[in-house]
Amino acid sequence: MTATLRCAIVGTGAVAHLHARAVGAHPRAELVAVTDLSRTTAEEFAARWATRAPGPAVYDTLDELLAAESPDVVLVCTPPAAHRAQTLAAFAAGAHVVVEKPPAPSLDELDDMRAAADAADRRLAVVFQQRTGTAAAHVRALLRSGALGRPLLAVCQTLWYRDEEYFAVPWRGRWETEGGGTTLGHGIHQLDLLCFLLGDWSAVQGRLWRLDRETQTEDASTATVTFASGVVAQVVTSAVSPRQTSSLRIDAQRATVTVDHLYGHGHENWRVTPAPGYEDESDAWDLPAVEERSDHAPLLRDVFDALLSGEPLPPSADEPARSLELVAAIYASAAADGAVVTPADLARHPTHRAGFASPVTDMRDVR
Repeated sequence: MTATLRCAIVGTGAVAHLHARAVGAHPRAELVAVTDLSRTTAEEFAARWATRAPGPAVYDTLDELLAAESPDVVLVCTPPAAHRAQTLAAFAAGAHVVVEKPPAPSLDELDDMRAAADAADRRLAVVFQQRTGTAAAHVRALLRSGALGRPLLAVCQTLWYRDEEYFAVPWRGRWETEGGGTTLGHGIHQLDLLCFLLGDWSAVQGRLWRLDRETQTEDASTATVTFASGVVAQVVTSAVSPRQTSSLRIDAQRATVTVDHLYGHGHENWRVTPAPGYEDESDAWDLPAVEERSDHAPLLRDVFDALLSGEPLPPSADEPARSLELVAAIYASAAADGAVVTPADLARHPTHRAGFASPVTDMRDVR
């Protein structure tokens, strides 16, 4: 157990500020170095998050940072195409890695990252912050204990709005640089929360749609997902929905659970509605008196605590492949005209372990 985790950030864009804030909030973590393709951006970032002189050191490359600083943890906040190489370099230097979602643009690359973690005896944590918060943990416990009866049906919606300017960023909307469209970049958050609550999926049928944006990838997708427990889920993901929402609904035998939010949830976003005849049991389902909202901060706090104690990663940061595999299965199904894809199919898939490029049904010229 080390006294303080020496942390480094690679990529100093918008999401990196959430990581820096979480590092600063932890009593036994310190931001010691940053790197970015733009040195000016990195220097401004380092100055913003300096808690004492001289502040985090700035390096032109990750290799230089790793050689000079030997950090305990590398926080990867770059676009997905860079994740594999940066993660492998960090593991080779003896660091643990926390990587932003999606962890990689392909399952093969994620397999390489997981194998490198095992070889180096380091931990690989993926940031899916929608898993965090006291409400999500409470609902997961209710579902797993059987208190709500058997879960039966689910609806998972990620209805976001991204205009043409958003897709004008050179690496967005391109299979070779972003890896996928709104399913991978946006819907994966709610899909991950769905899996966090319901467990392993067993089959997928999916379709990809281009409805309004100039992009190689999809700007909307639809899918039916069945889970090993027997739950059937309908999934809709969109980047063209002006009234934005992120929502889950799970209908169980004794109650319906809903969460409706946008980019983060607290207790006010969750509701457990009893089925007729189960009203008297609902008091036992109330959310905890003490609230913690979903955020990067609790996720990184729990990851840092686990690294410091030598314990396994917490449920909020484990299972790095499950939701990415579900996304891959949606793409693989779309490539096969909506055919059913199972985990066994995906494990030996001839194309979609290496990348998610798939046919997209273009509806922009339909009148």
